Formats: sequence, C-alpha cells, structure tokens
Amino acid sequence: MLTLNQILVKEHVGLFKLSDAYDLINPETGKKVGIAQEKVSGLIQFLRFLLNKQMLPTSVVFVENPDEHGNGKVVLAIERGFTFISARVKILLGGTEEIGYFKSKLFSIGGGFRIFDKNDRKIGEVKGDWKGWNFKILDDEGKELGLVTKKWAGLGKEFFTSADTYMISINPGKEGNRAAMSLLLAAGIAIDTVFKEK
Repeated sequence: MLTLNQILVKEHVGLFKLSDAYDLINPETGKKVGIAQEKVSGLIQFLRFLLNKQMLPTSVVFVENPDEHGNGKVVLAIERGFTFISARVKILLGGTEEIGYFKSKLFSIGGGFRIFDKNDRKIGEVKGDWKGWNFKILDDEGKELGLVTKKWAGLGKEFFTSADTYMISINPGKEGNRAAMSLLLAAGIAIDTVFKEK
C-alpha cells in the first residue's frame, strides 16, 4: 500500500457515526488495499455529543490488506491528545514508532499545518484550501511532495452525508518512497479526521 503512487480514500457513509472509517483503494485496479479506522474510547464517543470533536483525543490506525473484520498488519497510525489552541498529531510508523508530528498553524488564511520530525525539526508543511479541498504537501525546501485532492462523489451523496472521497497522489520522482507516502497518507487522513471535521 505504501509503495503506490496514488491512493483513493473513501469515507464510510453514515449519518450518526461515532467514529470514522475509510477504505484505502488502489485507483488503477479498484481494489481495496487498506483501511483507516478511528479508534476512540466510549467516554470520548460520549463527550463528542457535548464538546467540539476537534478538542477531543483521537487515534486513527491504518491497516494493510485487512480481512473481512478489518484486522491485518498495522502500517501507520496518527494520534492526537486533548487540544485547546493548537493541535499536535503524532505520526506512528507501524502504529508504535513515532517518526514525527503535525502541528496546526494558529493563524493561517489558506489553512494547513506544519510537519516536524521526532526531534522537533520542521521538515515540511501542508498548505491548502479548506473550502475547495485541495492541499499540497511540501518538503522543508518548499518543493511539492504530493497532493490531497477531493473528488466529487455526486450531489446526493455529498449533500445528505458527510462522506468524503479524495485522492492522495505522490509526485513524480518520489514513486515507491514508503516514507513519503506514509507522510502523505497520514496528512490526508489528518486533514479530514483531525483538522477539518466538527
């Protein structure tokens, strides 16, 4: 999954979901290659009825080639604790090894967040347009690593549900780079689950 050049992310449809889930699809074959599943406790699910979801802790686990129950090899995870002003989201390779984190910008016209390695060194940023749902992932020199672009899924589906479908694409020259695709995939889901949804 992490060696693909593009991954189509399709949110599971549901009007009253207490946690988010996404199918990760190879757009060339149409085959599901993974799943991203939000994991939150019952207490946090209850608190979502009372508080803004963006303030509460969350964790999203990325599973490669899941079985019918969603079980399989965990290749990536993102985690956020309680947030009041600026969100910090850990990126965990294999679900356990912290390789860096995202940190939201306090004041940003276009939206986005900064990317840091585990030693607190800024290694890139996500810049984008929250309204149009187009984001660029840039390295520390400002060069584009890839894109997260929303794909229109039809008026009825988008109007009556909160389901999103979008493409994560790695730029030419970075193909097969597992670290770059891990970063792009984590950023794409973080945009949706952690930074955007209410």
